[in-house]
Amino acid sequence: MMTFEAVLPALKKGQKAVRTGWEGTELYVVLQPTTTYQGDVLNPYFLIKTADEAFSLWSPTDCDILAEDWQLVD
Repeated sequence: MMTFEAVLPALKKGQKAVRTGWEGTELYVVLQPTTTYQGDVLNPYFLIKTADEAFSLWSPTDCDILAEDWQLVD
């Protein structure tokens, strides 16, 4: 098990992470790096992948940031 601070460097390198305490359709979180769209720079943002094959924007809650049940996934 890891803290959010411990998984953040891995997320920045393109790895996936999940909280083992989540009991829903959450499969993993990824960090979308800085990109450009039609000439505009988009800042990095988190996405969460769910079991229904969808990605949604995701922002960590205080509970997510303070949790110690994070793990990296393939």
